[in-house]
Amino acid sequence: MTAPTTTAPSRKGGRWIEQWDPEDEGFWKQTGWHIARRNLAFSVLSEHIGFSVWTLWSVLVLFMGPEYGIDAAGKFFLVSMATLVGAVVRVPYTFAVARFGGRNWTVVAASLLLLPTGAAFWVMEPGTSYTTFLLCALLTGVGGGNFASSMTNINGFFPLRRKGWALGLNAGGGNIGVPVVQLIGLAVIGAAGGPRLLLGIYLPLVVLSAVCAFLFMDNLAPVRGDTGAVKEAVRDPHTWIMAFLYLGSFGSFIGYSFAFGLVLQTQFGRTPLQAASITFIGPLLGSLIRPVGGALADRFGGARITLGNFVAMGAATAVILVASVRESLTLFTAAFIALFVLTGLGNGSTYKMIPGIFQAKALAQGLGGEEAAAYGRRLSGAAMGLIGAVGALGGLGINMAFRQSFQAVGSGTAAFVAFLVCYAACFAVTWAVYLRRVTPRPTGPADAEPAPRRSFAQV
Repeated sequence: MTAPTTTAPSRKGGRWIEQWDPEDEGFWKQTGWHIARRNLAFSVLSEHIGFSVWTLWSVLVLFMGPEYGIDAAGKFFLVSMATLVGAVVRVPYTFAVARFGGRNWTVVAASLLLLPTGAAFWVMEPGTSYTTFLLCALLTGVGGGNFASSMTNINGFFPLRRKGWALGLNAGGGNIGVPVVQLIGLAVIGAAGGPRLLLGIYLPLVVLSAVCAFLFMDNLAPVRGDTGAVKEAVRDPHTWIMAFLYLGSFGSFIGYSFAFGLVLQTQFGRTPLQAASITFIGPLLGSLIRPVGGALADRFGGARITLGNFVAMGAATAVILVASVRESLTLFTAAFIALFVLTGLGNGSTYKMIPGIFQAKALAQGLGGEEAAAYGRRLSGAAMGLIGAVGALGGLGINMAFRQSFQAVGSGTAAFVAFLVCYAACFAVTWAVYLRRVTPRPTGPADAEPAPRRSFAQV
């Protein structure tokens, strides 16, 4: 039976869809797919610009030569503070979708990007105090919040069987904002332009994303005002387990995105143009591969893909360690780019696990059909913001680790040792919680041996 849907401007805020059932095949083919695809497209645009603004300082620090009077440790601290705010604001941004509606909040979130972009445009010149630069870097953190609200919103539009693909595409399209701003920065540096030119390019793009969200996106009434879901998600241990795993994958992606150019400049003596000509490659490939990670998780199970991915991330980090000790720029760069690709795969597979875990819990509790699917959407939507916030804090940890490593030993080698330990811990947690064979207690005759089963193996 096809569920009815209406898009009506009657509510305050406009464009509300009152009924939504993507798990209904008839509804999905006739109506749902077209609406979901349109919202996904403009969600990607808004999130893309948000990521670009969030990571502006990964490019702006490349412009900051000796005349700015800021050393490498000071630059790492600047990008760390942008990462920190981007992580913290993800929590309220997630709640904002349920409070105001996905479309309405996307308009607000996109418009807020004018503040950090305009502020940086105003102060970006030698002689500006470090405190002023730090405040501007903190402001760019609002761009990091766009990810949480966008993912929470899009999660509600798609059925479980398409979530890996949809969330991967949404996040991947947003993540590409990182290499795009770095590519534009490379072009500006290559053309001997200043940082204000880069910022001036983004101001109209911010306006464009806000206008498109206002004109073409919708709010889903069924996800509004469900504060109980947030409380349940906070109490559920799987929220925090997945947050730890996402810290290992996305925390690595965003942390390395901010730090890669600075590491090349500081450890290998690259010029701004040389660093910028390489920096964008890793984030670009990591962003493009994220939907592939989601699609692989749809087919083989997110837990399996995530487990293998952490093994590969550990191997790539070991190669980076060798290259760092030997001071081999070629090997270091190749391994670092490979690590970026793996972070993208892991981002896609871990996010696919989230709705699958909560739906599996619903089925285990005796729920079925649309009831189980609705439970999964409800809890996973609330959990995603918390998981995304903790994951982004991994980026803060990476940049602070680099800052300490360069201060202590003059290279990033010590930091990479810490990252290798983190990936080993992520591997162990993934296996122990989601893939370890569990033998249930026998309920039949005493001589009957229960067959072992995997816990959440298909999520």
